[in-house]
Amino acid sequence: MKKLLFVLSIISHFALTAQTTISGKVTDTKGEAIFGANVYLKGTYDGTSTDENGGFSFKSSETGKQILIVSFLSYEEFSLEVDIKSMNKLTIKLKEDVNTLDAVIISTSTFEAGDNAKVTALKPLDVVTTASALGDFVGALQTLPGTTTVAEDGRLFVRGGDAEETQIFIDGMRVFTPFAPSANNIPTRGRFSPFLFKGISFSTGGYSAEYGQALSSVLALNTIDEPVQEKTDLAFMTVGLGVGNTQKWEKSSFSINTSYINLAPYLEAFPDRNTWNKPIQAASGEMVYRYKFENDGLLKLYSAFSYTDFDLVQEDINFANGLRFGLQNRNLYFNGSYRGFLENNWTLHTGVSFTNDNSQIKFEDDLITDNENSAHIKFKLKKRFSSRFKLNFGTEYFMTSFNEDYVEAVNGTFNTQFNNNIAGAYAEADIFFSKELGAKAGVRYEYSELLNESTLSPRLSLAYKSGENAQFSIAYGQFYQNPKNEYLKFNQDFTAENTTHWIANYQYVKNKKIFRVDAYYKKYNDLVKYDTQVATIASNFTNGGNGFAKGVDIFWRDNGSIKNTDYWISYSYLDTERDYKNYPVKARPNFAAAHNLSVVGKHWIENWKSQVGISYSFATGRNYTNPNEAGFLNAQTKNYNSISLNWAYLISQQKILYFSVNNVLGTKNIFGYNYANQPNMNGVFDRQAIVPNADSFFFVGFFWTISDNKNTNQLDNL
Repeated sequence: MKKLLFVLSIISHFALTAQTTISGKVTDTKGEAIFGANVYLKGTYDGTSTDENGGFSFKSSETGKQILIVSFLSYEEFSLEVDIKSMNKLTIKLKEDVNTLDAVIISTSTFEAGDNAKVTALKPLDVVTTASALGDFVGALQTLPGTTTVAEDGRLFVRGGDAEETQIFIDGMRVFTPFAPSANNIPTRGRFSPFLFKGISFSTGGYSAEYGQALSSVLALNTIDEPVQEKTDLAFMTVGLGVGNTQKWEKSSFSINTSYINLAPYLEAFPDRNTWNKPIQAASGEMVYRYKFENDGLLKLYSAFSYTDFDLVQEDINFANGLRFGLQNRNLYFNGSYRGFLENNWTLHTGVSFTNDNSQIKFEDDLITDNENSAHIKFKLKKRFSSRFKLNFGTEYFMTSFNEDYVEAVNGTFNTQFNNNIAGAYAEADIFFSKELGAKAGVRYEYSELLNESTLSPRLSLAYKSGENAQFSIAYGQFYQNPKNEYLKFNQDFTAENTTHWIANYQYVKNKKIFRVDAYYKKYNDLVKYDTQVATIASNFTNGGNGFAKGVDIFWRDNGSIKNTDYWISYSYLDTERDYKNYPVKARPNFAAAHNLSVVGKHWIENWKSQVGISYSFATGRNYTNPNEAGFLNAQTKNYNSISLNWAYLISQQKILYFSVNNVLGTKNIFGYNYANQPNMNGVFDRQAIVPNADSFFFVGFFWTISDNKNTNQLDNL
């Protein structure tokens, strides 16, 4: 027995003497002790937690080179691989994890909407619950600061830029013709239903190097990755019918939405100022197929088709019998994208989009046939080297083939055509110096085959989190865009138009409240100019134009202070002048208003099972040229005012009755004046006010959802 005890004591002695003590102190980068951090040897059970002074000490029988891990919530994991005998009296400093929710956000002048957005200024359902939007995502975005109210057009005019300076992408792929064509003073609408999109990113300036061919703004729409359930949606409206269906399987899903619009019954009840030979008829459909692979890769196939047909006569002071305009448009859009995860924190995103757009236009006795085929191919990679450094780079190719046949009743047939192909490549890095300070730096290269020109665009954003709920951002960028089709079809001897952006932003977010202020300055160079009344084949074109835009945008949203109430206020001040097109001098463009204000409110009334909403839009007068006085763009219209209301009533859990009216007070808004080509006998040019085709628009709809979940309805879509 004594011998056994002696042997055990010898073994115990050698076991104790073979153990190594690991010790040290854990602090943050400022030297403050971290209490409760986990400290352990990787692959073992040996470890401990730090005390209130940040100290730690434990023993291990491991030998040789080992990996020491130190981790704590909101800090980056620390790893040290050395011989275990060197793990004594260590001083370890943990860096703050920059991926936490309270970290700085690098998104100067960008409004995010969706489940993945850290700060949501506009929700996806706002697209269809904003009274003035009429279910169009562009209508909802026009209530945000930085946009200018151009009610007779309907497209996005951002920070002094015209509508062609904003580009739209779906799942990262370009949409070449995102708006349905329309007639004068009848606002266009986006072609795509908001029901299939989960998120929106609307950048009013200083956007990522990933995007090119946009001088002012980028709107990125992302389709739903996976629907919640199978369902069928039915819509019966004063302007038409709609039906949608979603099917879901284990790894895939399929959604389809179709609609038919016919304004003939509505115009019988509420005639407008036009004489309609054929009221607007439109049919559209969208389909999305999604498939999830074993490696978490996601394939999306999106396609959309639309057809529009109308013929009308509009009053015009220079045409005794009015001006006839007819249009048949057919548009097909396809978008395929794949997103997958590779080894070592690499992410792959690739895709292709294709658009065929065909229009037949009747202009009095003339016939114009436009046909455009466009495609976008894109390949990009992302690499997360650490939580502090991420790299994003890619290549892409844009192709456009345009052809126009103009059959003029007097002078015969003219044909114009061109191919506009552009190759692009970019690289961009997200760098987080700390949880409070981050930067995005990138550069974009493009080569235009048509213009035989290369361009290089640097982009830089810097963001600093000044407090728990506030941050400052600044951004700089260079942006290029080829001249638009209406110029390229007559002339290709151009250089790319370009702008330079400088932006400063402040944002405060707390308790469902958002306040943000943007100040910006944009400088335009190489804008297209011509020497005729309108751009024609006989025009002399140059790139001699220039201009600037500067201003301040203010946004406030609050959906927490008043029970069941959500509201936001947007204000924009814009100072801009341009010398472009056929302008004889530099002047404020006729689409730009110096002051724009939007107020949107929504309230849920529980006892009535109703959501009521109101939208108010205000804009100061816009410039126009009065030939009876000296000068160019020498007069200004009266201010624009419009109040819109909507009401959604929940008949039952899956049945909704919806009502809305735009410009409920019938305010007589004026967009400008059309003057006679020749003066009257008194030497005065007579004029005609350019006004909406109808002062107000009424809409009534019944929406019914059929699903296994009897609680699902379309209230989010209204």
